[in-house]
Amino acid sequence: MFDRVTIAHRGAKYEIGRGRDFYGVWTIGAPRSEPLDRWPETPEGWSAAWTRFASIEAPGAIVPVGRRTPPAGPGTVRVDENPGLAGRTRGGRTGAIAAAALLGMGVILGIAGLFPAYLGGSSLAQQPGQLIPHVVYLAVWTVSAVLILLGGTRLRMGALLGLGLSLVTFGLFLADAGTAITASGDVGGAGLVLSLLGWLACAAGSVMAFLLRPAGQPDALARPRGPELAPVMMLVLAGLGVAAAFAPAWDSFTLRTAAGQSQSLTAGNAFHNPGLVIAGDLAVMLALAAVVIVAALWRPIRHGAVLLAAAAIPMAAQAVSALVLAGQGASSAQFGISAAQASQIGLTISSGLTPAFWIYCGFLVALLVSCAWMLFTPRPAPGPYPAADGGAHGETAPSRAGTAA
Repeated sequence: MFDRVTIAHRGAKYEIGRGRDFYGVWTIGAPRSEPLDRWPETPEGWSAAWTRFASIEAPGAIVPVGRRTPPAGPGTVRVDENPGLAGRTRGGRTGAIAAAALLGMGVILGIAGLFPAYLGGSSLAQQPGQLIPHVVYLAVWTVSAVLILLGGTRLRMGALLGLGLSLVTFGLFLADAGTAITASGDVGGAGLVLSLLGWLACAAGSVMAFLLRPAGQPDALARPRGPELAPVMMLVLAGLGVAAAFAPAWDSFTLRTAAGQSQSLTAGNAFHNPGLVIAGDLAVMLALAAVVIVAALWRPIRHGAVLLAAAAIPMAAQAVSALVLAGQGASSAQFGISAAQASQIGLTISSGLTPAFWIYCGFLVALLVSCAWMLFTPRPAPGPYPAADGGAHGETAPSRAGTAA
């Protein structure tokens, strides 16, 4: 008995098509009776097969098989647009609205937290260097909520954007809470409490949206191959570099007296803090490294780019904050010297940034470049959804499934 295999698309090493009651991926030249993997003959099965095929085949090498294979165009069924399933979400529209509502609530709480006392009796609104990162976080969560409400592919991107940001900022908020607890024995002012509640709501909404998988849009982790290997390695190394360079001291101060005496100091080393603050900084570094590695392996690759951007944005906001704080200068009170004592000895303080900060910025730029590469990497056009009656276009070949009678 012979089964028929219809090959729809072929690349440099692999081909994709339909067998008897299944979709499969084959190695070119291998027996058609031995597919690398097979999926059920359903719209979801075709999407899963195509995602696998596109992840292991060299970008740009995929071509349709057969003269009657129509080109990718308005009528083409893509990985994220299966017949009768486009725009539908497992979990329903209600779930998407609930997730977006949680994100919206978190943003509102975060905005409210900008004005009461946050740390040390000062509000975030009174400290531009601290305000900028929080405004960036709230803006990204807002974009995430809007994308989730739009549904379809945008829902998935919005979920990844909110989830990646929530994972990385968890450690930042933990470090702030640790600073407050160490200093006063409580969780700080009302501004910090509201901000923590806002983070919790946004994280919950992001997780809820992530669990709402749009039908026909399978995500997968795939090992990079061929031309993808070098850029992916650069991406992972850049991410690990950003995580490592986050720990050393960034702030540099030089104190000079009227008598010509001077002393240079650094501040901001992640491991020169109370235990809870160290735990928060370590959480940032570990979350960043994990998200970068997962994003590098995520397929579709553009979804990985969104996840990577979600991790890179808060780290970029931290760099901007450091630049703003360095530009504001330092006061003698930071070093336990009163204004009267500073005036008496003619103390002047100059502030700057350490080489570790600029190394951090270099790795961060490389990470952002990698994110752009992932976002704008051409995606091979998915093939048409093969007909279930065996009459589809493409190359047809017998596959021996048993012994001929």
